[in-house]
Amino acid sequence: MVIPEKKLSADFVVVGGGLAGVCAAVAAARNGLETVLVQDRPMLGGNSSSEMRMWVCGAHGKDQKEAGILEEILLENYYLNPSLRFTIWDDVLYTFIRREPKITLLLNTTVEGVSVENGSIVSVSAWNLHSYTRYIISGRFFADCSGDSILRLSGAEYRMGREASSEFGETHAPEQADKKTMGNSILIQLRRSTGPHRPFAAPEWAYHYTEENIPRRECMLRNLRTENFWWMEFGGVKDTITDADEIRDELLKIAYGCWEFIKNHPSGHAAEWELDWIGKLPGKRESVRYVGDHILIQPEVEAGGHFPDTVCYGGWSMDNHHPEAFYYPGPPTIYHPAPSPFGIPYRSLYSKNIGNLFFAGRNISCSHMAMSSTRVMATCATMGQAVGTAAALAVRHNTDPRGVWKNHIEELRDTLLEQDHFIPFVTRKVSALSLSAKVSDEVLRNGHDRSFGETDNGLWLKLGADCRYEFEKPETVRSVRIIFDSDFSDTKRMRSIEGIPEDDSYRRVPGTIARDFRVEVLRSGVWTPVLTIRENRKRYLRLNFDPISAEAVRLIPERSWDPDADSVHIFSFEVE
Repeated sequence: MVIPEKKLSADFVVVGGGLAGVCAAVAAARNGLETVLVQDRPMLGGNSSSEMRMWVCGAHGKDQKEAGILEEILLENYYLNPSLRFTIWDDVLYTFIRREPKITLLLNTTVEGVSVENGSIVSVSAWNLHSYTRYIISGRFFADCSGDSILRLSGAEYRMGREASSEFGETHAPEQADKKTMGNSILIQLRRSTGPHRPFAAPEWAYHYTEENIPRRECMLRNLRTENFWWMEFGGVKDTITDADEIRDELLKIAYGCWEFIKNHPSGHAAEWELDWIGKLPGKRESVRYVGDHILIQPEVEAGGHFPDTVCYGGWSMDNHHPEAFYYPGPPTIYHPAPSPFGIPYRSLYSKNIGNLFFAGRNISCSHMAMSSTRVMATCATMGQAVGTAAALAVRHNTDPRGVWKNHIEELRDTLLEQDHFIPFVTRKVSALSLSAKVSDEVLRNGHDRSFGETDNGLWLKLGADCRYEFEKPETVRSVRIIFDSDFSDTKRMRSIEGIPEDDSYRRVPGTIARDFRVEVLRSGVWTPVLTIRENRKRYLRLNFDPISAEAVRLIPERSWDPDADSVHIFSFEVE
């Protein structure tokens, strides 16, 4: 058999199709780059996919919820997958990528080699398991969003394990450095049973726990209604990459043994539940971290990360799991406090020694302790949007990742803010045309696209009413920017169990978003529609149209996603 070889070339090559990789690819493509996204699984989503089914977690607090591309995906999931099934979530992500004409998606394709010239990656070679095809993919810039940092084959500097507390002055780090990491988890999902209680028998190769030998007994009697079994964890004392199969086998023994113990427990608290699904691919928390121009560390996280090049942020606790995991007699994790939000610097998102390598995800340039917070998926997604946008600027200005930091960091931040990517401690710049006009409500151009505490920062607008800009003289208008309220109090997480009542599992796009609306311009005293939008489920919209001379511009919401609502909530309406 002859193995076919296909050659592809792109401006930007993203390796890894988790949420970091998806957001990196979409951001780059929307900012003009021809992009190849390489994913070694048959579906996108990484730890959130139907193979692993981990919740998408991020910064604590509704005021700090991640916006941008991730929020757009989560809203699309409500629209296409209202019953929140993980198997449909896979195809929501697939659909999201397929809509982008500048993205070439390669699923079931594993990077196995890297070609480097003059300190930069020239191409990667990858193997497609289904088509028995080898790909050679050349690119101008590369992003490693694989989690396991496969592009370290380039010779990029990296770290693995825990630093000694003395290296960076980290009070939560161990006294001595080691190669230990946080472990992997296999998740299980339950379903309500409709019949009588039936005991569960684990396979003979699984562990069979009793009251005398059960580890983590305190976890066994939790409320199953909200449980996702993250504490079934193993592998931190091994190599979570090279020992992956051994770790999986041990986790399967643990998972089946735990469910047998829970289901058959004499308390009867699991009588109404059945095992619906058990993962075969463990979700990883930690493996390899690259070294960039900056290494983010615990004291910087605790101080809030006030960097001049902050381009994304975290806000999850420093959630540091013990390497012994399931077999550690102490707490399964320690939630060391971290502020929400704290800034993450751009210099931690590109390689120190490989000139065209970005990275996003759990593998960014940080210490083990900082990574215990930055590793969660919503935070990783914001990193992805940042590096995809940075790659577009690097192409535009014919520079490299470090050149973006030195010469174009403000342009990067402004671009991200414009595209609804929240950066803490920074106020978005408002368009000059919006500032020069008379506005119906000043809140629409205050540069804040979300509420903060008791400060609303938004306008409640009745259906059929309008908000508007009026000009002293006719102005040329070609674009509007709109931010609707997508209800940040809702984390939009997937459900942890199957078979729950429909009214408890079904979700819809928030009623604060205008489902149907129109934009009109005033010309010679006559209002004329220039945009009519139907079935909108986006929070952020940048809508362009042919340039037109206008005396005023207005936005009119016509219908909400809540059939009983009489108004929508708008954070921003601007004109250019």
